[in-house]
Amino acid sequence: MRGLLAAIAFLTRLPVPARVWAEASRPPVQLPWYPVVGLLIGALLSGLACLLSREPPLLTAALLLLAWTGITGGLHLDGLADSADAWVGGLGDRARTLEIMKDPRSGPMGVTAIVVVLLLKFAALAGRPEPTAALWLAPLLGRWVLTLAFMSTPYVRSGGMGSSLADAPRGACIAALLLAALLPLGFGMDGVRALVAAAATFGLWRCSVVRRLDGMTGDTCGALTELVETAVLVALAL
Repeated sequence: MRGLLAAIAFLTRLPVPARVWAEASRPPVQLPWYPVVGLLIGALLSGLACLLSREPPLLTAALLLLAWTGITGGLHLDGLADSADAWVGGLGDRARTLEIMKDPRSGPMGVTAIVVVLLLKFAALAGRPEPTAALWLAPLLGRWVLTLAFMSTPYVRSGGMGSSLADAPRGACIAALLLAALLPLGFGMDGVRALVAAAATFGLWRCSVVRRLDGMTGDTCGALTELVETAVLVALAL
């Protein structure tokens, strides 16, 4: 349970006991719990959607997106912006891409990426009369792919939390991945479409980061979560 609370502390802005931060300094204990954090986010968003069920769809979508961003503190949006700036400004060069990614300032491509992703999420939420399945599946699969990424993709920056996550217990991570992959099937064809969208997005992302960087960084992982969430929402809204 300490690992779960540490994962909640890192991936969200939900309040946790202060002692949890001692566990947060040991990143490997967190990784198997990332899909569970996605379920927790989905539960909170689904509860809010129930409370807003009688409100206008556009307003409901906007409030859900506001709550979604607030729960995560924009953690993954920051990674998306840094990755977009680096991918365009890096001009195919590995060293330059990594250098730009470390710059805390957001350039025009980073801002554009955030706007496009939030717009797609908003439109997808507003386009479904009952977005319950999407609100459960998008956060779940958005964190499922993080565990999958650290199990299958090299981390290119030495030191820091990301490199420590690669040392997480493989047995626990594989069990978490398998269980989290089965959960969407409970939503029928919506779950199948969501799982296919998440897997396809992960595959494209992995090919891209390995080709450009020979692996991944924390920022590209943040971008992965945002891209998978968006792909799942769009796939379920189409």
